[in-house]
Amino acid sequence: MKKYTLLLVLLFQLANAAEKDSLNTVNPFTKYHSFLEEEDFCDACGCSASGGSMGFASMLNSNFVGIRYFNQQYKSMDGLYSNSPWYKENFNTVQVWGRIPVSAKVQVSALLPYHFHERETATGNKSINGIGDITVLAMYRLYQTHKDSTFLVHTLQLGGGIKAPTGKFNEANSGSINPSFQVGTGSWDYLLATEYVVKRKQFGLNSMLNYVIKTENQKSYRFGNQLNYAGTFFYLYEKNSFSIVPQLGFAGEVYESNYQYNQKLRNTNGDILFGKVGFEVGKDRLSFGANAMLPINQNLTGGNVEANYRWSVNLNYSL
Repeated sequence: MKKYTLLLVLLFQLANAAEKDSLNTVNPFTKYHSFLEEEDFCDACGCSASGGSMGFASMLNSNFVGIRYFNQQYKSMDGLYSNSPWYKENFNTVQVWGRIPVSAKVQVSALLPYHFHERETATGNKSINGIGDITVLAMYRLYQTHKDSTFLVHTLQLGGGIKAPTGKFNEANSGSINPSFQVGTGSWDYLLATEYVVKRKQFGLNSMLNYVIKTENQKSYRFGNQLNYAGTFFYLYEKNSFSIVPQLGFAGEVYESNYQYNQKLRNTNGDILFGKVGFEVGKDRLSFGANAMLPINQNLTGGNVEANYRWSVNLNYSL
């Protein structure tokens, strides 16, 4: 119950969107939204060290369809001793993603990933690939102040979603040092999300908090529940149909222990904190974005897995 309480209480989050200048040309990237937003969810496979903070939405265009590629680099120690060998792991994902408004206060996001991962082992390289788990999320705007009424504009959103087990779960890989070497969890998982935004002209800070409830799959394996949080400082520059948003911030993930046959598995929990930097640029209805994340502090699987870096690029079409 503490985690659910935490999810509802830690709603302090901030963000920016520019107040419109008196321009002759309407910018398509601000036509349908009054604030910038970014929501971070489990995007690789929903388990430890899987990359829950790469992001689920564009910072520039609120309603869009697009494609994104992201890469995650890890290394894992194969052995029980301090001099045991470390092996590289390369996680790759291509996502088709989008966000569509269904009413003035409700937006629905969807994400379909395709994974192709590689890892070194003592007997040679190993690779897996396939469609991942589909995620659908609905966000409801609970509160928003008017632009002209206050010095700062606040927006509060709450939402929930579901992740379907469309990706294949390989039971043999779950017993490895890094149990995230999967294309899917094999389980139905549920998301609770919140976002609080504050903005002042072109400068701002956007932060979010979400919690993922994971269930047991058909192989009697359950990945630990996951808490994701992030905050991003940014500046929005707009002129006519051109926009650019440089970004700087942090992101974190906290994982609970995995279970198999209702037994807790040792060294499967952990946490990680990243620093991140990126940008998005838009012209007419097209936008391009890129970002990179470097670990500041981490403790994954009892120190047996280390994250090196993450980076992503995306191309979107504004609706």
